[in-house]
Amino acid sequence: MTVRLTTLPNGLRVVTEDMPGLKSASAGIWVQAGGRHERPEQNGIAHFLEHMAFKGTARRSALQIAEEIEDVGGYINAYTSRETTAYYARVLQEDVGLALDVVGDIVLNPAFHEADIETERHVILQEIGQALDTPDDIVFDWLHEAAYPDQSFGRTILGPEERVSSFGAGDLRGFVSEHYGPGQMIMAAAGAVDHEAVVKQAEAMFAGIAARPAPGFQPARFQGAERREVKDLEQVHFAMAFDSPGYRDPMVHAAQVYAMALGGGMSSRLFQKIREERGLCYSIFAQAGAYEDAGQITLYAGTSEEEIADLVTLTVDELKRAAEDMTEAEVARARAQMKAGMLMGLESASSRAERIARLLAIHGRVPDVEEVVAKIDAVTVADVRAYAERLTAAPAALALYGPVEAAPGLEAIRERLRG
Repeated sequence: MTVRLTTLPNGLRVVTEDMPGLKSASAGIWVQAGGRHERPEQNGIAHFLEHMAFKGTARRSALQIAEEIEDVGGYINAYTSRETTAYYARVLQEDVGLALDVVGDIVLNPAFHEADIETERHVILQEIGQALDTPDDIVFDWLHEAAYPDQSFGRTILGPEERVSSFGAGDLRGFVSEHYGPGQMIMAAAGAVDHEAVVKQAEAMFAGIAARPAPGFQPARFQGAERREVKDLEQVHFAMAFDSPGYRDPMVHAAQVYAMALGGGMSSRLFQKIREERGLCYSIFAQAGAYEDAGQITLYAGTSEEEIADLVTLTVDELKRAAEDMTEAEVARARAQMKAGMLMGLESASSRAERIARLLAIHGRVPDVEEVVAKIDAVTVADVRAYAERLTAAPAALALYGPVEAAPGLEAIRERLRG
């Protein structure tokens, strides 16, 4: 498999990865504009813009966008994250040009008809309502807000209802003008792709768009706070986050191995101690999230009002114990799980396209898979224990939702970690 990169004179980067033996490909445009790039009055507009891309362009109606891809058996979709908005399609080899033409059209030429804006506004408001009715979803939005208060990085991607209710065509065009410059876009394709053909099509699509400087964004500062939302639910939803390395921090792989050993599977410490031995919950896990300049170790569990105090106490004790007695066998298993998960995930063209776009945005290059595997393999027990020790003193955030009265607060948790 070969990764090739070409940068056009206006700054657009075109990156491809040929995957011999495949008859299909995934291709799209990744824009370095997400929730963290919004000003307070724009919160939710990146996601709104993603929705509007499929409502029609100067050349195609919403129905034509769907039909042109589905007529050839393909699939088209998009998503918005805190750092990126992605528009992509999966098609057969002979239809890569069509996929790029459609995706390029919806990114470069959205129509923003007022009637469509009103329709999609209603859809997004329904999406916000659905999130509020999903406790083990919304608690993570609240946790992120508690970790990064009063920052663009901490605000929800969907945005608040009052903002979504006020966006108009001018707001959408303004965000595009500010953040959708060629230097902020990556055209990525993986699978049965011809790099030169993709570059030629990119040149034709973007030739008339001049380079322009990318606007800055507010750096992320993990501060930490507590949020409790009382509601008559069957369970207390407990989520906690600790400040952790971003993608560019050399400690990021140690943090990922630690999170996997702590709560990444059925053999992990939290699962075995709290679910298997004590039966205090159905779901419990830990995960490491990383971004350009920030990261978090996140813990989650759901349990009854009567057992939340015991669950939190045991979880904190496992955090402390990991700094003292994490074993070679646990670290080796976590490394193997990470490598297997990564390599299995990269067997699809969609995952490959996502990977090369994401890594290019972060590092300015695409590290070989072997390079990443070597960094995972280099993580030692001493590294994981040192990271676990560091974590007990790191800034923390807490979010609780449901019958939360008996749950320990953030200060009590901090004191137990320090004790």
